Amino acid sequence: MTNPQSTIRNPQSAYSARFKEHLTNPRHAGALADANAVAECVNPICGDRLQLFLRIRDQRIEAAGFLAYGCPPTVACGSVLTEMLQGLTTDQAQRLTRREIIDALGGLPARKSHAAALAVETLHTALAKI
Repeated sequence: MTNPQSTIRNPQSAYSARFKEHLTNPRHAGALADANAVAECVNPICGDRLQLFLRIRDQRIEAAGFLAYGCPPTVACGSVLTEMLQGLTTDQAQRLTRREIIDALGGLPARKSHAAALAVETLHTALAKI
């Protein structure tokens, strides 16, 4: 007979060590007071929200910050996004993809990829304001 406890999956096992590190120690969390490009997007299905703050000078991202409200993957995606954006030109940032964010986190379960999509949408919204 199978032990019923052995069929219960640990939801944390679906996440990489890199994901867990961004979740427990988010990079660049918080509003950026001197941001000159700010955007907030909401996932209409789950209600997750991501705010992105960018300081851009001469078409280069000097600093980025974020605030996230929602599931842990939204926090981790906001964190890794701001880390990836440091020093990029706005053209390079515009080309960042959901797949690159997911890969930078060491993967995400398919049902949580909406968090990476929200990060990219918020980035594009912010870049459209410059």
